[in-house]
Amino acid sequence: MKPILLAAVLMVAIASWLLAGCAGARPKADFDPEAIDPQMSPAAETSPSQPPAKPSTEDSSALSDEEASLLEDDSGLPEDRSEEIYTVADPLEPFNRAIYVFNDKLYFWVMKPVAVGYRAVVPSPARGGVKNFFYNLTAPVRIVNNILQGKGQAAEAEWARFLYNSTVGVLGFGNPARNNPKLNPKEEDLGLTLADYGIGDGFYLMLPFLGPSTLRDSAGLVGDAFLNPVAYINPWEASLGVGAYNQLNNLSFRIGDYESLKKAAMDPYVSFRNAYIQLRQSKIRQ
Repeated sequence: MKPILLAAVLMVAIASWLLAGCAGARPKADFDPEAIDPQMSPAAETSPSQPPAKPSTEDSSALSDEEASLLEDDSGLPEDRSEEIYTVADPLEPFNRAIYVFNDKLYFWVMKPVAVGYRAVVPSPARGGVKNFFYNLTAPVRIVNNILQGKGQAAEAEWARFLYNSTVGVLGFGNPARNNPKLNPKEEDLGLTLADYGIGDGFYLMLPFLGPSTLRDSAGLVGDAFLNPVAYINPWEASLGVGAYNQLNNLSFRIGDYESLKKAAMDPYVSFRNAYIQLRQSKIRQ
């Protein structure tokens, strides 16, 4: 009789565990910012009772631009810690963790040393001008996605911003449009456009070199690449070089952020996954 009773107890325990796992995998309604501690980009679940302090935004990390922007601006995120977190399935977690480790090593062994040397040689105003130039150059991505979402006024604002910064800002190296709120609409990309059309995240992906993403956002990256003028530079090696330089320049402004988040995290992989997902959800809700 005892073996039968023991087997029954074990079956109940296993069933409870499976049900709890399934419940935890369902998408939730909203987001608890305390659970994050915001991709570029390589990728931190911390205890809700001990949220890590935000690192400074002037110095870079393996964070993607998505994650860095969450650090810089968490406006619009609900303050009610009782609200549930939106989650995305991660069926490829072992593979994604391996890519995270690769990106992590790439950052510490290659990206950070190069970015530190670059920052020491190139003054901040020059690096800021390069950052402005590349952002201005990718205006077609934002303009087209605003049009696809039916946001005519935002598309007009992006077009006006591009013209203003390309002329008064001298080919976009300056950013005089930043002082005009009407010329700074919410930034859009194809991943957000697909979400606006009702397409779900699919599942979570950690991309080599690029960092956190989802199946939907990865498809968006491919589509946006066709709207990025840098992709049409010939030969293709030059195009890759220009794109890598843009990422290096962006990285030089955020050295230190990744280290701070990783040090504070119980599980950096989970934290960066949560950060990316909550950031994208906050942008979708805007």
